[in-house]
Amino acid sequence: MQERLRNLRRDSLADPCILLTDTNRWPVVPRLAMRFEKLGAKVAVLCATPGHPVESLRERVQIFSYSGFQPLSSLRMAVETFRPDIIIPACDRSVQHLHELHGACQAEDGRAALSMSLLIERSLGSPQSFSIVSNRYALLQTALEEGIRVPKLLAINEVSDLEHLSAEIPAPWVIKTDGTWGGRGVRVAYSLAEAGQCLRELTSRPDALQLMKRMSLNRDRDWVYLDWSRPRPAVVAQAFIPGRPANCAAVCRDGEVLAVIAVEVIQSQGPTGPATIVQVVPGGEMMQAAERIARRLRLSGFFGLDFVIEERTGATYLIEMNPRCTPPCPLPLGESRDLVAAFWSHLKEQPMPHTVSVTDKSRIAYFPQASLRAPDAPDTILSSSFVDIPAEEPNLVHQLRNPWVGRSLLGRFLDWIRQRLVREESTCTTRTVLFERAMEIQPTTVADLDV
Repeated sequence: MQERLRNLRRDSLADPCILLTDTNRWPVVPRLAMRFEKLGAKVAVLCATPGHPVESLRERVQIFSYSGFQPLSSLRMAVETFRPDIIIPACDRSVQHLHELHGACQAEDGRAALSMSLLIERSLGSPQSFSIVSNRYALLQTALEEGIRVPKLLAINEVSDLEHLSAEIPAPWVIKTDGTWGGRGVRVAYSLAEAGQCLRELTSRPDALQLMKRMSLNRDRDWVYLDWSRPRPAVVAQAFIPGRPANCAAVCRDGEVLAVIAVEVIQSQGPTGPATIVQVVPGGEMMQAAERIARRLRLSGFFGLDFVIEERTGATYLIEMNPRCTPPCPLPLGESRDLVAAFWSHLKEQPMPHTVSVTDKSRIAYFPQASLRAPDAPDTILSSSFVDIPAEEPNLVHQLRNPWVGRSLLGRFLDWIRQRLVREESTCTTRTVLFERAMEIQPTTVADLDV
């Protein structure tokens, strides 16, 4: 009887259905869709439209529109229509929506609500982890309990908490809010006065007039409204660790890590922004941290961990978690570093397929992030890097080179006026930062990392 049930399960997963979710039009989504589709999955994407790069794959991928005014309804509709076996979130908002939908289903009766709850748990892991992975303070406290090195930190609930900050953690401090990404909710403060200013900037809610202004200057008015209407975010202050950034991407099922890619950052979009060029490294401490976090929280799916490698000592500090797909996730870098293939083999209950690395180079330049900012990078870096251009998809390449413009016509006109009159760079331009110590790592092949 048990053997029959196992056979029925294998038959049901003969062509697994995978739903990707994204509200940010990130390049990682079409890359994941391409990888899973080539492996034999039926793929659908719930995303912000129009202008999402995955729309270039519309002939092979089913697309649902994600509404910022009714995000949970959008998510329910996509799940009920597509009936996925697994949901893979690619942005922080959609992770939060899955958590909220799980909570709503727990309060409902009926088989449909139970089925939805189980699907979300199968996709993300234990529901006890939901309140931890989306809270920076709780996540780092959990990591500390697991013996993972983290910076000194303090939860900032009120302005009065800043009075204890200097007594417990020497300046400078990194002030962060939950529910933000890409460095948007991060500030560095060198005094209590600056910390207070950062706290006000990160937590103050614009009034109705400011909301109307933002909605008139941006095209994604539903997401502007959603971000405006969310509750006051939690804030944490961390000790500033002088050093260079690093990160790892991992995939797991039921708390067991299946594959990990660890990188050090060579170039990023600003000092606290996302990486554009990275160096693949063995990353023993980062991989160990991923295994401990996944096991402790009984996670499933893809996630990323961000670190700082201290300049003076070389110690690796965990600074935050991204409970979603991150840029390295779709990259096939050999059997031990192919997250998609590892996840697929576990989903299909089959042995890990033999995979070949997409490149021999251990330096990766993310496309289009790095290529759009190539003038800031020395030629030697780009020439020694693999640029992950999806050349087999020319329509996707075109869409990635010409991304959706989030500003409205009025917003773009005012930006043009500001540039002409004030002679400053556009607000959407971020100067890249090079990390020289990471550049000193000699380029090698991915295969050599395992020797």
